[in-house]
Amino acid sequence: MLDRAVVDALFPSDLPEPSHWEEQYPPRGLGEGAKVTRLGPSPTGFLHIGGLYVGMIDRDLASHSGGSYIVRVEDTDQAREVPGAVEQFNKAFKYFGIEPDEADAVGSYGPYHQSQREQIYLTYVRELLRSGHAYLCFATKEELADITARQQATKLPTGYYGRWAIWREKTAEDVQAALDEGRPYVVRFRSPGKAGERTKFVDAIRGELEHDANRNDVVILKASDQSPRLPTYHFAHAVDDHLMRVNLVIRGEEWISSVPTHLQLFDALGFERVEYAHIAPLMKQQGGSRRKLSKRKDPEASVEFFIEAGFPAPAVQYYLRGLVNARLAELPLAEALQEPISLAECGVAGPLVDLVKLDDICADYVATLSGEEIISLVSEWAETYDPELVTVLATEREAALAALKVERGPEVANPRKDLRKWADFRTAYGFFFPSLFPLVSDRTDERLGGLSPELIAAFAADFADGYADLEDGQEWFGQIRELAAKHGFAPNPKELKKNPDAYPGSIREAAQLIRVALTGSKASPDLHAVARTLGTDEVLRRVRALAG
Repeated sequence: MLDRAVVDALFPSDLPEPSHWEEQYPPRGLGEGAKVTRLGPSPTGFLHIGGLYVGMIDRDLASHSGGSYIVRVEDTDQAREVPGAVEQFNKAFKYFGIEPDEADAVGSYGPYHQSQREQIYLTYVRELLRSGHAYLCFATKEELADITARQQATKLPTGYYGRWAIWREKTAEDVQAALDEGRPYVVRFRSPGKAGERTKFVDAIRGELEHDANRNDVVILKASDQSPRLPTYHFAHAVDDHLMRVNLVIRGEEWISSVPTHLQLFDALGFERVEYAHIAPLMKQQGGSRRKLSKRKDPEASVEFFIEAGFPAPAVQYYLRGLVNARLAELPLAEALQEPISLAECGVAGPLVDLVKLDDICADYVATLSGEEIISLVSEWAETYDPELVTVLATEREAALAALKVERGPEVANPRKDLRKWADFRTAYGFFFPSLFPLVSDRTDERLGGLSPELIAAFAADFADGYADLEDGQEWFGQIRELAAKHGFAPNPKELKKNPDAYPGSIREAAQLIRVALTGSKASPDLHAVARTLGTDEVLRRVRALAG
């Protein structure tokens, strides 16, 4: 073990003692059972939907227990930091309504970026060096590569442990000589683990687990020739969870194998151990097999996918909560959003992310909203993703409200559900707005069913010349029926099928001409309702464009 004076000389002379940080970040004094949770996103990439999933659980458990939910940006790997990632985290949390109680400048246990906590980490690294729980390691990259190669050649577990830990038992004189030469070093944790030892711990979801004890002397402080001098994740999270007084860490099951290391660090630092809950990863069905949802392969793995498409936040939250606890999926949306999440009800098999199911939930949710609510939410989304639509909704607000009443509302038994997310608005409702609707004037357009251009022109011209804006739907459709007979269309598809050469089409194809002229689509809401919402002048403008 190095002399204390040698250890202290490696650090700034004004570096505080642990007691300073303990006083600055005292126990929170929360009520019994209160949970302090944290999400630690790394800005080395954009937020995975799994991060949102965990954050939602973190927030719910903290809120319902009277605790606090923290977002702590784990940015110690600064070489891989992606510009804009932190801003994207904040946007995602705001959009989905899971903003933290503490983050950035809000909260008294910060800073909440690990890169700003260098002094705190150095204090505790120094403490482990003083006590002999850590040591300086001057091994070069070449030496480490050679160790790994020899371990692999003899089929031994790779790592820096036992006889492979070449600086673990070096004398104080060897270490001092390396320091005098100015050789760069890292600080390694002196693991107390021995070969064959096992570690038991209780997981809040999985119950008692048992794993091989850690015997690897992990790096806890990066190389001395780097600045800022930051720790590795293993060490930083132990210090931060202690000083931020986190008592429940929810994270992915891939971290289970790291628990023995983390418990050793808590013990060596003299900290009370935190409770861990390891959740199963979100999965995707691919053919007959399941795999983890991958940000590299699956666009829906990124939170930005859901924001850009304008998925309604409450519907997404409802869906995700149902994946956490199956019982919540059986409740009405409003009730499920208020009901507490239970870790005891979390499964250990990864739940499937099913976008078809999510679309259905979104459609059901949007169908419950008023026209005013939809316009407000679409406009808010479009500020970023469709600025032209913002202007249209503002200048043609009455037209938008009228459009949203077509086949919707409390009096409609089966309201239309073709609006699932805000990016669908143009497709579902854009044809109601003259400024967004491209007139159909090409009579060879495939949407018109391949009828002769001359027949299309004559039919559209007759419809426009005799058009009446009738209140009764049957009477209104009678105009199409009469013109269909005049222009030789079969009265129904059955007659057309009996004698296909005698007719250009049936009443269905005749009606399709007007449908495409008015909506630009072969599928639309009730045609009479569409025409009355558009108004006579707009109906005639569109039909006459088809007539030429």
